Amino acid sequence: MEYSTFGRHVAVDTWGVQFDLLNDAEFLKKEMIEAAEACGATVLSVQAKQFSPQGATVLVLLSESHLSIHTYPERGFAALDCYTCGDTVDPQVAIEYLVSVLKPEKTYAKKLVRGTGELQVVEPEIKVVEMASK
Repeated sequence: MEYSTFGRHVAVDTWGVQFDLLNDAEFLKKEMIEAAEACGATVLSVQAKQFSPQGATVLVLLSESHLSIHTYPERGFAALDCYTCGDTVDPQVAIEYLVSVLKPEKTYAKKLVRGTGELQVVEPEIKVVEMASK
């Protein structure tokens, strides 16, 4: 069986995020699993690290690749990225889910189309999705 090398990699810098949201590795872990499931990805494992005095990193290993966040709560900043192989799982859905949870004042995003030859850089429009009350 031959697999496609096509993939999409969405990277977003978020600014103006509430300190408490960015300084809670367990909260971020839960939301990142939800984001992965929202885009149809298969979660294989999760690593979360709470730093002292602040900050967190969460890495979600997906069957399709990965989802990650690195936070700097004291700056209101989080770096998000999601890379998925194939065309059945859209990484932008996971990123939009997380942006909707974090509610940043500003976002800066790029999408790379990979595995088809030369990398293509796209300016994605990141939509805020309506979140059901939790």
